Amino acid sequence: MNLQQSLLDYAHRYPGDAHAADCLSFLASASHPFDREYESGHFTGSAWLVDASGKRVLLTHHRKLNRWLQLGGHADGDSDLAAVALREAEEESGIPGLTIEYDIFDVDRHWIPERTNESGHWHYDVRYVVRAGVRDTFAVSDESLELAWVQIETLATARDTDESLRRMAQKWLTREASAF
Repeated sequence: MNLQQSLLDYAHRYPGDAHAADCLSFLASASHPFDREYESGHFTGSAWLVDASGKRVLLTHHRKLNRWLQLGGHADGDSDLAAVALREAEEESGIPGLTIEYDIFDVDRHWIPERTNESGHWHYDVRYVVRAGVRDTFAVSDESLELAWVQIETLATARDTDESLRRMAQKWLTREASAF
């Protein structure tokens, strides 16, 4: 399935989601939406990387942004954002045998501030559930200051949790509760 159809399906599941509308609009209007060099912004692919129990998510203390976030990164021209999310999860965690769910789990549009060698721009982040198997020992990559398995329930309720992480944690808990 192509990204436009996947985003439309996601928007249908979450009517009124402004981030989905922003992603669809950007996809329709941008000439190179998957290229990091596209000045106004670009798509990224991220992983909501859960452990085998489904109770913990692996977060990165992002080196450049100095914030705790989900794993993920630039598409670098690849329009298969699920593949981007899986690749980034593997590279950033070092965990073997990860699997991905291909339906979009979450989307987010967020501003990346200007840095020395790049102007400020938008990230149109498409997020997928990625699952670790029984082996979930990670290795910290150069992109992270550190990694940590975090209880999803804690993210859903902690006051200092980033709004985007809280939203994903709440979605996950709702989804897991409805599976029973």
